[in-house]
Amino acid sequence: MTDAATLITTLHGMASAEEREKYTRYFAPDPDAPFIGVRMGAVFGLAKTALDLPAGDVETLLEQPTHEVRALACSIMGKAAANRKTGESRRAELYELYLRRHDRIDQWDLVDLAARDVIGSYLLERDRSPLARLAASGFWPERRTALVATFAFLKRGELDDAYSLAESLADDPEPFVQKALGWVLRAAGDLDRDRLTSFVEHHAPTMPRLTLRAAIEHYAKTDRARLLAIR
Repeated sequence: MTDAATLITTLHGMASAEEREKYTRYFAPDPDAPFIGVRMGAVFGLAKTALDLPAGDVETLLEQPTHEVRALACSIMGKAAANRKTGESRRAELYELYLRRHDRIDQWDLVDLAARDVIGSYLLERDRSPLARLAASGFWPERRTALVATFAFLKRGELDDAYSLAESLADDPEPFVQKALGWVLRAAGDLDRDRLTSFVEHHAPTMPRLTLRAAIEHYAKTDRARLLAIR
């Protein structure tokens, strides 16, 4: 079994200035959360070797300022939660850690690495009210977590939770939440086009255009034009 210190050392050994430069295309410079220049494919590969990393070590990774180290922590959590061999106690441990340390899961990509499998899958057979609390948060990454978690429900053809959150977040001011909502609605529409159309027709006048465009991406060109005209 490995530990946090070994993983951090390994990750730093994979870094390059060339890869670090590439991240500037997608992320604004942040001195409090710097990139060291490790390809995400390498981060994910390293995560696969540490699925049984103790929760305390995962938290140590989350506490690091380096973005790729925190991405490693989220990837470990997400991959472990999705692994069929992972037991319920481990899934509960990861769920609780994610929520307790959401302050360190503070970027869109970190949320996307773990929210569906750590949060959504854990709540499949449980009370889903925690998602409503996340959706009401003033911390936008928590609102994004609520939305991304519903992909676990959509995978089973369950639409109600996604639409319930969509009602409360339909006019969210944060672009990273707007985009996530658009993706969720698009996936829901692939399962029930009529329900999405009704939702969009009702909310289009106030829905951010970013959300609207993403939600109706799979519509025919003429239908997209009609719905965009409502906006």
